[in-house]
Amino acid sequence: MTDRPIDSVIPAVVPSGGLKIRGDSRAAMKRPPLPLARLAPTRDSSTVYGLATLDVHGRVADRAVMIALGWAPGLRLGIRESGGLIIVDPDPRGVFRVTKEGHVRLPAVVRQWCGLTAGDRVLLAADPKAGRLVLHPPASLDAVVARVQDEAFAGGES
Repeated sequence: MTDRPIDSVIPAVVPSGGLKIRGDSRAAMKRPPLPLARLAPTRDSSTVYGLATLDVHGRVADRAVMIALGWAPGLRLGIRESGGLIIVDPDPRGVFRVTKEGHVRLPAVVRQWCGLTAGDRVLLAADPKAGRLVLHPPASLDAVVARVQDEAFAGGES
């Protein structure tokens, strides 16, 4: 039997991310990482999204959305429908307000425009740069998702 210690079989880690193998001159040869294919477009928007359930009083809220917009309770709002979407903007002459709890209350007529009832889930899309909130009712989401899926599935067919 010999008194000579056995070298470690675990390679030392080099802080730069390369792999150093003891006693091997190939340690200086580093390979760059392989490129990965991009499967989806990169995001170039500052839009903040939330999903909320419409309550029996027509209120919707999402904390992240309201924080992104910087809307405080009491802020006057203008609410309108456009193309099946609900557009909410700050408006000093608006008759609607952010509630003391930080909710946006959709009036009954607006809910009727878009076929919304209590319990419906809506997508909230906040554009902090424009200071605007857009609510996407289920019918709007169905149309968008169907179009995107049709395009995706059509691209895979021969």
